[in-house]
Amino acid sequence: MTDFDEVRLARAYLLGVAEPPAPAVAALIAECGPVEAARRIRSGTVPDAVAKETAARSELGDLGVTDADLTRAQEAGLRLIIPEDEEWPQWPLLSLGVADGRGVAGMTGPIALWGRGPARLDEAFDRAVTIVGSRAATGYGEHVAADWAYALARSGVTVLSGAAYGIDGAAHRGALAAGGVSAAVLGCGLGSGYPAGHVTLLRRIAERGIVVSEYPCAAPPARHRFLVRNRLLAALSAGTVVVEADRRSGARNTAGTAATLGKALMAVPGPLTSRTSSGCHEMLRSGAARLVTTAEDVLEDVGRLGIDLARPADRPRRGTDRLSGDALRVHEALLPRAGRSVERITAESGVPAPKARAVLCALELDGLSQRCEAGWRRGSGRGGRDTG
Repeated sequence: MTDFDEVRLARAYLLGVAEPPAPAVAALIAECGPVEAARRIRSGTVPDAVAKETAARSELGDLGVTDADLTRAQEAGLRLIIPEDEEWPQWPLLSLGVADGRGVAGMTGPIALWGRGPARLDEAFDRAVTIVGSRAATGYGEHVAADWAYALARSGVTVLSGAAYGIDGAAHRGALAAGGVSAAVLGCGLGSGYPAGHVTLLRRIAERGIVVSEYPCAAPPARHRFLVRNRLLAALSAGTVVVEADRRSGARNTAGTAATLGKALMAVPGPLTSRTSSGCHEMLRSGAARLVTTAEDVLEDVGRLGIDLARPADRPRRGTDRLSGDALRVHEALLPRAGRSVERITAESGVPAPKARAVLCALELDGLSQRCEAGWRRGSGRGGRDTG
């Protein structure tokens, strides 16, 4: 393919002119479409909020993207995946849309994603678990990350991480050792060669899975970009496992986002004397994360939010058929027409309020619960993936 449609060219331009997450630019795209949004930004006829988000890069000069630019990227093994493509991971990214719609800062979805690798995004992230943790990992942490990633990959689950040193790298290697699919989300451009020590690992990931980024190909790494990237690590999977983390770390940032999005959040216990496990212990003590000690625990806990990681051919046809545990009890506590408060749902289901809220958000994404003036009521099931 050498001729690229104007929508793809427009989104490539918008990626270049706006530093993610760019909520004002995203709102402009939603209002008038990517082609018109790009035209308005080029001409300077945009609201002040959009001008503020695009001013810094616009000053660099013409950032127009041509067919030749995208052709060269394609020849280098890259492709630009846009929301208009069939493979766009609309289902997992819907959680960002819900959070953004509620006014949660920093939850705007990506304008587009650069990708390297054969895996389709919709298939790779349909059954995925994120594994994150400390760059300064211990031998214990790296062993757990690699061992569990191996087991998850053998179960047909995509192992998602950020390609950093330590826990991330161990998780990717474990999945690759199992002959499974691994995916990496970077906080820099795919052509930046970062991290230098993982160039070979990233190449191996791209042989079977996919490496993605919402940044222009040459964008260098920066701390703020990794923090912005973390929302994608949390959103693109059914749940996040924190293997090792200090009390303040990037892994804790990803964990907090996963909880905000209503995803399953799990933490691995470690030695009481280990600082690299202190963040995990804090999350476990506060009840923010569930304790997991095996890969089977991970699959079970993700299942508690109603996310079935069985292969597609094995999935039941009705949306409610795949609910179990807490998700089933919460759904059964909802009424078809009248709303109920979270407190009432908690009393009826026996599921603690924090967990019930997370389950309700997950059910909402599947169309099985609906917010109303009185609280929550049962959804029609339309809009979920498996509503048959």
